[in-house]
Amino acid sequence: MPTTIDLEGLGFDNGGHLLVNRALAGLEPGDRLVVRGRHPALGVHLAAWCRAEGHRLDPEAASPTIVRGRADRDRWRGAQRAGRTAADVVPHASREWGLAARGALVEPGGPALSVDWVDRDLVWADIAPQLYAQATANQWDPATAVDWTAAGSVPDDVEDAVVQVMTFLVENEQAALMIPARLLSRLHPHYREVMQLLAAQAADEARHMEIFTRRGLMHRDRLGLSGAGGRASLQTLLEEPDFTLASFLLSVLGEGSFLDLLHFLHRHAPDQVTADVTRLAARDEARHVAFGVAHTAHVVRTDPGFLHRLRTAVERRHAALADTAGLNKQVFDSLVVLAAGSWEPAAIARGWQDVLRLQQAMDSGRRRRLEYIGFPDDEAAALSALHTRNFM
Repeated sequence: MPTTIDLEGLGFDNGGHLLVNRALAGLEPGDRLVVRGRHPALGVHLAAWCRAEGHRLDPEAASPTIVRGRADRDRWRGAQRAGRTAADVVPHASREWGLAARGALVEPGGPALSVDWVDRDLVWADIAPQLYAQATANQWDPATAVDWTAAGSVPDDVEDAVVQVMTFLVENEQAALMIPARLLSRLHPHYREVMQLLAAQAADEARHMEIFTRRGLMHRDRLGLSGAGGRASLQTLLEEPDFTLASFLLSVLGEGSFLDLLHFLHRHAPDQVTADVTRLAARDEARHVAFGVAHTAHVVRTDPGFLHRLRTAVERRHAALADTAGLNKQVFDSLVVLAAGSWEPAAIARGWQDVLRLQQAMDSGRRRRLEYIGFPDDEAAALSALHTRNFM
């Protein structure tokens, strides 16, 4: 006995195919389904739908009767799941999955993704989902998170120093935006937590560029000087093609030192707006550093020999920048002025020592992070000493 379904007045132009599909799902190829209904175009709809779906109508049957085909089942032959569940992060993601959601059953034959990183251990850190949750919870609006009316009165010489430092911060953040944006476009979306985190990182850097530019132009109509050596240092970060090496150079070494600089600027801020923009940026940068450290440590745990590649990357960058001037002299002097707070000789001496202590703190922080990743303390000290004089 064939299975029978009654569509009553429902046609295929308003959902009748859903009921037919549901009835066919329980049948085997060759089984028959009698379709009854009162819709005036039911026969025409059935004929067209069966042709499209790979079934056929029995021309000898008294009532419209579908003979179940197998095209729709063959369509899914060889299908595989992109992970057992949406939470299953597999060690290797197939490019043939394309943009399929994690855990979905993937129909064969779709276009393959042109991405570089398809192996979990090349991009992963267990802390990534937690950091992404923090990033989404801690988003802030530059227009409202800073009281832009609280700048107060800042002496002209000190304001000049602020403008120069803000100019330096903007160009560093521009590099820090371009790198995660470039990395995430080459990453398989199966590792979506990392992709989402990199996207949030790029959004963070976009906000930082905005607030540093806005603070720099608060009392001036133009920004400060951009040194060629500093730009050369940042350019080497943009040119690093490897995911882990780029993350290591940017976040473990560069943004880690940059975070110390932001804390320094917050302590010596001459006005509330400068204090606020550096505080907000530092909160974001701490997440970036945390992922860079956790990811690099993850890679080294899975492949201890990767330490050699990290070491080589630092040495290669140092050699490439050996003939550059490094940190813009005007930036260094501006940091001294901000730390001094006045032009009294004793104050300048204190400011100078504060900047030297900043550099020592940067070195100590880099050494701690390098040791956490897996370098012996003597190697960590040597590699930290090779880090670019441009801080980032």
